[in-house]
Amino acid sequence: MAEGKRRTARKKRRRSGYYDYNLLAVVIILICFGLVMLYSASSYEASTATSIGDDMFYFKRQAVFSALAIVVALIAARLDYHFYIGLSPYLYVIALVLMAMVRFTPFGININGARRWLNIGGIQFQPSEVAKIAVILFMSYTIVKMGRAVGSMRAIAVLMMFGGIQGFGAYFLTDNLSTGIIIFGISVLMIFLAHPRTAPFILLAGAGAGGVAYLVHVLVTRYQTSGRFRLQRILVWRDPEGHLSTGGYQVMQGLYAIGSGGFFGKGLGNSTQKLSTIPEAQNDMIFSIICEELGLFGAILLLVLFGYLLYRLFVIAQNAPDLYGTLAVSGVFIHISLQVILNICVVLNIIPTTGVTLPFVSYGGTSVLFLMLEIGVALSVARKIEVSEEGEA
Repeated sequence: MAEGKRRTARKKRRRSGYYDYNLLAVVIILICFGLVMLYSASSYEASTATSIGDDMFYFKRQAVFSALAIVVALIAARLDYHFYIGLSPYLYVIALVLMAMVRFTPFGININGARRWLNIGGIQFQPSEVAKIAVILFMSYTIVKMGRAVGSMRAIAVLMMFGGIQGFGAYFLTDNLSTGIIIFGISVLMIFLAHPRTAPFILLAGAGAGGVAYLVHVLVTRYQTSGRFRLQRILVWRDPEGHLSTGGYQVMQGLYAIGSGGFFGKGLGNSTQKLSTIPEAQNDMIFSIICEELGLFGAILLLVLFGYLLYRLFVIAQNAPDLYGTLAVSGVFIHISLQVILNICVVLNIIPTTGVTLPFVSYGGTSVLFLMLEIGVALSVARKIEVSEEGEA
């Protein structure tokens, strides 16, 4: 009898040092899936481009960045996540300075008509990606520092201001509205999670949706002849067939790719829309190539992988040992889910075209590097979760 009680007590003993291999595994699977689809989507364009002439050009570059990103995530996971508390205010300022360098210094460079990149010592990256992780860590730090005062209107205003500064910085300094929207969205949703009341945010969301709808209506009805490209994107979204020469062509070809894939697709590598019909298909429109080659089955499989990734982040956030850990992982959850939703909605023409990449799948070294850094932060929080000797969190 006594021996049985001692055995039960040993089973209930708890320890730290948990490592979420499930999260790491699903991210690596997504990266590998993305590399396969990136090669399929980019090989023809890369091989026919006179400036490249190598069908594996994009694949090799993305593979190198992905390998580096995994190493960065593993290193970040070994650090105590409380280390980021003291770092977050400096990272917040550094992100703003880097974005300002894009606009006001010779280090900022234009690619495809957009000045969003920095080139320092041969290293090229987008500072707006730094701003995303900066706002996640800084908002977590500020909310924890505010404590119970976070429920006051003054605290909400201050937090909105911090998020708004980074969001406006991404828009004004790097001419990247979509990233600015994502940064501000991360901020608002993190405040929502920390705030004790729900009703004000529901009212705010309703008022914001109504205001955006009215603004779009005014812009479309009064300034249809304007040459502004963001207004043009709204016009294309409303009627892509009527604006084939001004952006609707790519949208329509993406929809044709999705529709022609059927349930099981045409087969890996057999897309016809990627043959210069959808320019740079390896970037924002890669989901349409996935649907064409792997069909609805492949699209659902990809969404299941993203769903499991978000589930693991949810479990870590729910079991984090303190509020800072919960908020930091929640910010990562919000960021990834926002980008997945926005990218797929753009491809399906549910919302106007934006330059939002599909996490871990679209081409972009800076994107995968900082996304994996966020995953490293989440793994660091997971390592501090107390688990029973039987391995249950």
